[in-house]
Amino acid sequence: MLCKRPCRVLLVEDNPADVRLLKEAFSESQDSHELHTAADGAEALDFVYRRSDHANKPRPDLILLDINLPKVDGYGVLDAVKGSPDLMRIPVIMLTSSDSRADVQKAYQHRANAYLQKPSDLSDYFHVVQEVTKFWLHVVQLPN
Repeated sequence: MLCKRPCRVLLVEDNPADVRLLKEAFSESQDSHELHTAADGAEALDFVYRRSDHANKPRPDLILLDINLPKVDGYGVLDAVKGSPDLMRIPVIMLTSSDSRADVQKAYQHRANAYLQKPSDLSDYFHVVQEVTKFWLHVVQLPN
């Protein structure tokens, strides 16, 4: 099990509707995970490096990352996280609307831990969130 306390999840998403959906899916969960959000790639980097307004924020245990983001795209965030010895162990799940094989390939080349296409159906969206949190926050064993 990854967390012996409520896990901290960082959602990096610029679409307010998707943020609302994910927040609702997390609130439906029986777990009490902390969900933090960043609306663009630059804010996500400030969050994980604990800079600026995020200096006192906790380091996330899991990152859910969109590809198409303002300021710094998802691949730039992914490269920064996976290229940092302090951050590289944080699982990064690409959660995006793209079903492009090129995007899937590129995400894994940039060391994503998983690639998921956002479901269009609300109940499927909730199911995906439940499965992601179940697997990544309760099942897998990760290094400290």
